[in-house]
Amino acid sequence: MKYQLKIIIGSTRPSRRGHLVADWFFNIAKNHPEFDIEILDLKEINLPLMDEPNHPKLGEYIHNHTKGWSKTISGADAFVFITPEYNYSFPASIKNALDYLFNEWYGKPAAFVSYGGISGGVRAVQGLKQPITTLGMMPLREAVSIPFYTQYIEDNIFKGDGAMAQSAAIMLNKLKEWTEALRSMRSGYSS
Repeated sequence: MKYQLKIIIGSTRPSRRGHLVADWFFNIAKNHPEFDIEILDLKEINLPLMDEPNHPKLGEYIHNHTKGWSKTISGADAFVFITPEYNYSFPASIKNALDYLFNEWYGKPAAFVSYGGISGGVRAVQGLKQPITTLGMMPLREAVSIPFYTQYIEDNIFKGDGAMAQSAAIMLNKLKEWTEALRSMRSGYSS
């Protein structure tokens, strides 16, 4: 049985390039024998600013967009967040998507592919780890950080180099290990 890996594209800006980075990563990840993969584009999902009246921990959702998001995230075993760095942090769209739910995230590993300028988005990842761990997820140390990412875009296609591909392969293998370990822990969890 394969694990369900959701790749979440965090940027929703009209001029974004995260979907190009996600396509590149997907082409690497799809060859991993342990994962079935789905890309979740927060721009397409288009969650409004959190509009549920009840605390997410209760799971008492009234809006269809929340119910759909809950079902999608509940079915996942692991996540890879594709995030740019905006002003030393991650996009508000990711925080909003995280805040909609609570129990659905619990006990699942999260890995990161970040991109940006000189820092390659590492400050965004560091900031993202705080809400990730608060939701009970396990953030991985292994990651893909892409500095000066625009230099790898040709004809609207992101073409990562060999070091990036190697980092992605290492991260996916570690993600598989954590997914396997945390699945048994989740089986004993009740909300």
